[in-house]
Amino acid sequence: MAKTILVVDDEATLRETLAWNLEREGYRVVEAADGREALDRFEAEHPDLVLLDLMLPEVSGVEVCRRMRAVSEVPILMLTARDSELDKVVGLEVGADDYVTKPFSLRELQARVRALLRRADVRPAADLSEVPVRVGSVLVDLPGRRLLRDGRPVPITPRAFELLAFLVRNRGQAFSREQLLEQVWGYEFAGETRTVDVHVHWLRQLMEVDPARPALLETIRGVGYVLR
Repeated sequence: MAKTILVVDDEATLRETLAWNLEREGYRVVEAADGREALDRFEAEHPDLVLLDLMLPEVSGVEVCRRMRAVSEVPILMLTARDSELDKVVGLEVGADDYVTKPFSLRELQARVRALLRRADVRPAADLSEVPVRVGSVLVDLPGRRLLRDGRPVPITPRAFELLAFLVRNRGQAFSREQLLEQVWGYEFAGETRTVDVHVHWLRQLMEVDPARPALLETIRGVGYVLR
C-alpha cells in the first residue's frame, strides 16, 4: 500500500511540483495550502509523513508542528525559506525531525523522505529486558521511550529520544555527526549536520549539571560526540 505524504505549503507552484514528483515515486499525496487546512487533512488522512512549510497563513508551521507532535510521532520534515539558525532550531524544538532550506534539490528532498519513512518502518520493538539507565539527572526508560526525573516524565521529542537511546546503548563510543545522521535519522548521504548539534544541545539541557561544560555528553574535537 502506498505511503501517504501530506504536503503543506502556501506556494501553489511548489506544492504542486512536490506532489507531482512524489507521486511519480509511488507515494499518495495529500495537499494543504494553509495551517488550518493542514491540521484538518492530518486528522482525516493520518499521513505517514508530513512536509511542512514554516511560514503558513491561518496557523503557523511551528504551531501546526506542535499540534501534530502532541498526538503523533509521524515524521515531520520542515520546509523553510529562512536561512537563520534560529528559525531552524525553533522548527526542531517543537518536534520536527529535520528541515530543508529553500531552494532545495528534489533529489535531496526525496532521499530524506525515503530515509525518514524507512526509519519509521523499522523502528525496533521495545526490548522489555532493558532496564532504565540513569544519565545525569534523568532516568532513561528505553522500553517506555520516556525520560523521568524524580519519577516524573520529562518532555522530549521522539527524535531526541532516539538519539539518546542510541548513545545509551553505545555508551563510551564516539560517533561523528554523519554516523549519527545515518544511525538515528537514516540518512545515507553527507548533508546538513546541524540537526545533530541542535538535538545534542537539548539533551545536555536535560541531563547535565552545567550544560555549558558537559561532563556526560562530550564533544570529541575532530570526531563528534560520546556519552560517558
